[in-house]
Amino acid sequence: MAGNSFGQAFRITTFGESHGGAVGVVIDGVTPGLEISESEIQLDMDRRKPGQSSVTTPRQEEDKVSIMAGVFEGKATGTPLFIVLYNKDARPEAYDSIKNLYRPGHADFTYDKKYGIRDYRGSGRASGRETAARVAAGAVAKKMLKEKGVKVVAYTLEVAGYRCKTFDENEIENNPVRACDPEAAALMIKRIEELAEIGDSCGGIIECRITGVKAGLGEPVFDKLDAELAKAMLSLGAVKGIEFGKGFECASMLGSEHNDWMDKDGFISNNAGGILGGISTGQEIVFRIAVKPTSSISVSQKTVDKNGNETEIVTKGRHDPCICPRIVPVVEAMAYIVLADQYKRQAAMME
Repeated sequence: MAGNSFGQAFRITTFGESHGGAVGVVIDGVTPGLEISESEIQLDMDRRKPGQSSVTTPRQEEDKVSIMAGVFEGKATGTPLFIVLYNKDARPEAYDSIKNLYRPGHADFTYDKKYGIRDYRGSGRASGRETAARVAAGAVAKKMLKEKGVKVVAYTLEVAGYRCKTFDENEIENNPVRACDPEAAALMIKRIEELAEIGDSCGGIIECRITGVKAGLGEPVFDKLDAELAKAMLSLGAVKGIEFGKGFECASMLGSEHNDWMDKDGFISNNAGGILGGISTGQEIVFRIAVKPTSSISVSQKTVDKNGNETEIVTKGRHDPCICPRIVPVVEAMAYIVLADQYKRQAAMME
């Protein structure tokens, strides 16, 4: 199976399945001498792990970080960094009754058509569990970028039609939906819990803000900074759209309105979202992603089996009624991975 690696100078390769023995990541391009500890990576893993609240899956995975290679005496050696996260609460038998049915919204049908075989245990490689490995890699990338002053903050902007009206960064980790507005968070939680009661799900919008990136980062034409960030975000199974700055709103604006004017102090506005021509402007980089409703729901749905016979399916098991709260740290991780790769590519170009 191709497509398991991401990045060039800072490159990650993830492995493992949702209900297999483990998931993990191999990282190439870690700066030699960088101090790395399992406990430091664990802080980010704890933000993503399941079973956090009433709005996440009850599956209990501690996602304990095990560094198997690439670190000696607490420092990166420059060789591939190998991190494993063992699955402790896998229940593959929960999928036995539907293993020959195609679940609506999932990759069951397409995996079968492409490979002729698929791991039906909780979606296998197509499961959101794969993103745990990305968060581990993102923690390493974040550590590499810390000395450069780069900071990535993602949060839930909207869920089920309820949108944040205020922004308070300190509120993000103070509520289970990771919203930046406590009043909106309360409405989001209530709606998610209502939908969970009837076995349905909802989607939302995640916003991400990146500060500390100086002007001049990014590759022109095909490897634009925004193109690389877009690829990173769209590689997440639940993400169906992305926009930078004013995004789709720019379609109804005039050029005189959308263009970011400048004066002696720099840019006056930031409608472009901090990137022009695929290269950073030095302003805050801002993008938003659309997250679809969780595909695994216990509402009866029409589908077919492997032989094309029509039937109905009810997906039972332990699933997030809304993916937004737990995808926030994944979005941050992928942004850090992209930036680490871009910075290393930039450094190589300047040598």
